[in-house]
Amino acid sequence: MNTQGRIILVSHRGPYKLRPTPEGIKRERTIGGLATALLPLIERIGGVWITSGEPAGRYRMPTRKPIFELIYLSLTPEQKQKFYYGLSNNALWPLCHSFLGRVHYDMSEWQVYEQVNAEFAKAAVREAKEQDTYWVQDYQMARAPFFIREKNPAAQILFFWHIPFPPVEIFRTLPWRRLVLEGLLSSNLRGFHTSEYSKNFIEAAVDLLGARAEGDFIYYAGMRTKVQTRPIGIDFEAIDSIARSSQTEARIQKLTGALRDDTLIIGVERMDYTKGIVERLRGVEYLLEQQPEWRGKFSLIQIVTPSRDGVESYRQKKREIDEMVGRVNGRFSDGIWIPVRYQYRSFPPAELIAYYRAADIALVTPLRDGLNLVAKEYVAARIHEDGVVVLSEFAGVANQLPEAIITNPYSQEDLAGAIDRALRMPKTDQIKRMKAMRERVKTQDIRWWVDGFINYFDHD
Repeated sequence: MNTQGRIILVSHRGPYKLRPTPEGIKRERTIGGLATALLPLIERIGGVWITSGEPAGRYRMPTRKPIFELIYLSLTPEQKQKFYYGLSNNALWPLCHSFLGRVHYDMSEWQVYEQVNAEFAKAAVREAKEQDTYWVQDYQMARAPFFIREKNPAAQILFFWHIPFPPVEIFRTLPWRRLVLEGLLSSNLRGFHTSEYSKNFIEAAVDLLGARAEGDFIYYAGMRTKVQTRPIGIDFEAIDSIARSSQTEARIQKLTGALRDDTLIIGVERMDYTKGIVERLRGVEYLLEQQPEWRGKFSLIQIVTPSRDGVESYRQKKREIDEMVGRVNGRFSDGIWIPVRYQYRSFPPAELIAYYRAADIALVTPLRDGLNLVAKEYVAARIHEDGVVVLSEFAGVANQLPEAIITNPYSQEDLAGAIDRALRMPKTDQIKRMKAMRERVKTQDIRWWVDGFINYFDHD
């Protein structure tokens, strides 16, 4: 990025939900890895963040000493339904996570998706000055770079895709595959979390568009796009600082005093069928069934944050989770000990960090995940450098955390075996593994991730 310019962030999800109150606008942090990761960036370097939300308008953040401007675009009920719940969540999300059985394609939803992307692009161009760099985020905005480029041919555009990019044989089922690829190739730099996703994207561009690939560069329609693999980081220093605070220590004492269990296991997920929560509970059930000596020796605290409850498949998944928790607890609880302590609500970040500190083991076992920041947050919170991460081989972050116990979440036997290994792991082995993971998460933090993109045009 030219050092004299600003960042113009474009994303569907923003950092806050704004609620009018008699005292003024109240801010509530939104959930999700994208918003969590990008807020420190915009707070650090300033700029403009264009997103969707209510009430529509321009807000200076923070209100007393503004660092950046937050622009909310209002979506109509039809746009919310067809752009977000429809095309984004019933087509692109399951497609990219390789859940073809859940995919639903609808032309009217695609048309509204195009319309919303064009509106976001128009707002971004209206805000940008000559030296500014556009940074478009995620699959909901795949067509925005095309519309930005159409209005500003000389624009400097970055794009980061936060979810998996599927193999070409899966991606080719998308009726609008060429338009999506052309939108993404309108950016100068394309970012992915893993080399697998980068490879899949390059293969799709070559196979479906006839683009030319040379190393990390793709040439198409007079544009050169660089494809970069750089997994998103977290604000390690902030989490480490909160983890060491007296408030966190007090929360931990209260939490562990109330539970009185030998070993605590934590699972933190947003409600989604890709997160493997039901499969995780089956693994716990299988362990308690096959190895009864573990009964009464640990408890799983499973936190599920409500999300997309306007989508029927998500409501159905919640019912499955509720039933599975009831089944496991019904089979194995003894009136005093409860194997699964299930909480379906949102937690403030500081409270989650207390849970990470208190838990001896983190279960991070999605069926498929673009990256997964929960594993990194748990590692950052382990200030005593102990604890164990049980991690799905299908989470993008598995490439960065090879010291975790890697498991196949589709196999209840494999998952139960991984939990058993975690429960038995000696403290010396825990510390050796956790030290390596903490150093890597600390080095490859959010600033490392950001710098790999915003400095691109200075060295191009």
